[in-house]
Amino acid sequence: MNATRGTARDRGPIVLAVTPPVPGLVARAPDPARDLPVVAELIAVSNIHDGFEYVMSVESLDHEWRLTPGFEPTRDAVLVEVNGRLAALAKVTWRERRVGIVVHQLHVIVRPEYRRRGIGTALLGWAEDRARASVPEGVGGPAGLPHFLGGWAEIAVPGVAEFAAHHGYAPIRYFHVMVRDLTRPIPDLALPAGLDVRPVRDADHRRIWEADAEAFEDHFEVGVRTEEDFISFFTEPDADTSLWQVAWDGDEVAGSVMNAIHPDENAALGLSRGWLEHVSVRRPWRGRGLASALIGRSLDLLRGRGLAEAALGVDSENPTGALGVYERMGFVVHRTAATFRKPFQTGRP
Repeated sequence: MNATRGTARDRGPIVLAVTPPVPGLVARAPDPARDLPVVAELIAVSNIHDGFEYVMSVESLDHEWRLTPGFEPTRDAVLVEVNGRLAALAKVTWRERRVGIVVHQLHVIVRPEYRRRGIGTALLGWAEDRARASVPEGVGGPAGLPHFLGGWAEIAVPGVAEFAAHHGYAPIRYFHVMVRDLTRPIPDLALPAGLDVRPVRDADHRRIWEADAEAFEDHFEVGVRTEEDFISFFTEPDADTSLWQVAWDGDEVAGSVMNAIHPDENAALGLSRGWLEHVSVRRPWRGRGLASALIGRSLDLLRGRGLAEAALGVDSENPTGALGVYERMGFVVHRTAATFRKPFQTGRP
């Protein structure tokens, strides 16, 4: 887990392969000890401008940068300042997928007033070069597997699809955020016979985690989970297992809904929303209405916490029929994002 961490001062200014013609522009590595607040502010400003309902607290950003496996901020991220003000950032993470590939996920964020001036293109080039270099360096995933460059963006953001296509990225899968009004009646659905829901104990974390991982094995390009992922998941700043609904069949976890409330995000966006962040049922217990029963219990719980709506994410082509289950439980599609992909080549082309 990022046992060694350099500093931005160790590396000095970064020379981009293509320098945008913007007076006062400087690219440098981040210094996590002092940059997290301005990075969190940049993410919030850019996302709110784009109508993308996602912001990060400084605590959540710190957690992500410290505990993302294989990610070293001073090596795998770059900040762009214009006359001393943070204008943009790029970072690269990678994940081995169970289907036998490695995807290098590229993240580029540009403050709205600095867009269409070449900064995004320059940072995308830096991120692609960083991904290519990481493999021979031994820090970018197994070299013997096929590697791909990837990105993710909401399709409603103006210019996203055109930017991706211009740089050779094609959409390969679509995902929805679905929202449910909690003032509407919630179905009262009984758990399947023989199952019960119990409060989550610390001693149960491992079994719940492993059951969730097993349930997601047949989903699209699911990542290979690691011990670092386990630690990161259960130490999230907003993690509250008292919100979870976990169904047991004796000492076996049959399924779960891992609910979450993000107060800082709700305050920043003016929302009153809870999230059903993981909805999973293991194969032997599917087809018996367990997911719907757990979702109903989750909606009741979130409404009881005074929230006005619930949200969740779903693969538009989910192989278990989750989209239909959510629609029957009253969720409607709110926003849609695409996963973009580009063939990967090691070394500079």
